Amino acid sequence: MRVLIADDHELLRDTLDLWFQQENIEVTPANDLPSAMDLVAQSDPFDLILLDYGMPGMDGLEGVKRALADGKGARVAVMSGIAPRTVAQEVLDMGAAGFLPKTLPAKSLVNAVRFMAMGEQFAPVDFMTAAAEEETTHPLAEKLTRRELQVLEKLCEGMSNKEIARALDIQEPTVKLHMKTLYRKIDASNRTQAALIAKEAGLF
Repeated sequence: MRVLIADDHELLRDTLDLWFQQENIEVTPANDLPSAMDLVAQSDPFDLILLDYGMPGMDGLEGVKRALADGKGARVAVMSGIAPRTVAQEVLDMGAAGFLPKTLPAKSLVNAVRFMAMGEQFAPVDFMTAAAEEETTHPLAEKLTRRELQVLEKLCEGMSNKEIARALDIQEPTVKLHMKTLYRKIDASNRTQAALIAKEAGLF
């Protein structure tokens, strides 16, 4: 089985690679959507293309559409640490093979990849049915746009503004603007306080 994993977090790619090697699954890594699609164009068809929803070049569901259209018939799945159930449902409705929260245990993720590569559609039942509970538990997320949530997630990972800009494929002044807006929305006075508020709310 051949799987292409596109994610801008090198540590996550390396970790997934180790898991899959133990299961005799061949992994090809990419760090953004353009390079992933270049690999698809230049190689034999993959069994599964696994895309990080928030990586550079994705532009949300547009990246999923591109992968489905130009994937040479490969199954396409999306993984994310921040996308809500509504996005997961849209991904499935588009005909993708599945949606994987990054909180999924390693063994479950490997099993899900095999399941999707065989032609089935996968999304964790507990994730897909927990939307109402999540909204009640995490009202903070409702205050922010998808892009502001992405910026906040990168901030919580300790990235600088320049690193966040590169990771999200946006300009540094745009990052600063998102920072200023999200600070106001969540009542934070600086990046350290914003990260603490996000972690206490259980967002990341």
